[in-house]
Amino acid sequence: MFKPFLAVLAAVVISGCSTVPEEKQDERDPLQSFNRPVYDFNMDVLDKYILRPVTVSYVAVTPQPVRNSIVNFTTNLLTPTDAINAGLQGKPSSMGVNAARFLVNSTVGIFGLFDVASSLGLKHQDEDFGQTLGVWGLGDGAYIMLPAMGPSTVRNLTGDVIDNYVMPEIALSTPQTIAVFALKAIEARASLMAQEKLLEESLDPYIFVKDIYFQRQLYELHDGNPPLKEEPTDFDEDFLENL
Repeated sequence: MFKPFLAVLAAVVISGCSTVPEEKQDERDPLQSFNRPVYDFNMDVLDKYILRPVTVSYVAVTPQPVRNSIVNFTTNLLTPTDAINAGLQGKPSSMGVNAARFLVNSTVGIFGLFDVASSLGLKHQDEDFGQTLGVWGLGDGAYIMLPAMGPSTVRNLTGDVIDNYVMPEIALSTPQTIAVFALKAIEARASLMAQEKLLEESLDPYIFVKDIYFQRQLYELHDGNPPLKEEPTDFDEDFLENL
């Protein structure tokens, strides 16, 4: 499903990105002349007319306990992926916690609908293949704004393909994988409702989102202890959590 996007991306790379004004050049973002229109499309079309209305309706008709169970269920389905990535990153403790979480929540938690593991002190260890590649020494690569998917980098796009398609396909059918992705996207959007004003009031929402994204990646790569001191920000942690 990434072939059409990659074809467009290749065309942009071949044509060059020299149209970006010099004062707005960012070495992390060599594809800015492509990324900005995609960002505008995501926000002004997809989010405004599809994702946000669907999310508002979903929140209005779905009781919070049901939503919690949906989040628990989708998180549990992907917990084996977290465990595998923890192992690949040389984190046996995180791998063991995620494996135990999956066992407990899939049984006592009724197929993951209830997060019993957290009440036992087994907190979810979020590990993805993008982080794995980072631990292995691979750099971020170019920043990419993906149609309908939001911000990413070359490294994390590769990781997302492995985490969200290759690994789940081992246990889930394609329709099930798509359903899980859609539910996660709606819940992520719902959690950002309270942060919309921050985005609207920023001088340049595109740069705002990009900077938050890179801060979040650094935070995750170093398990919440990044080596560089980050500038203080005004946004809520939930904004970072769902990028």
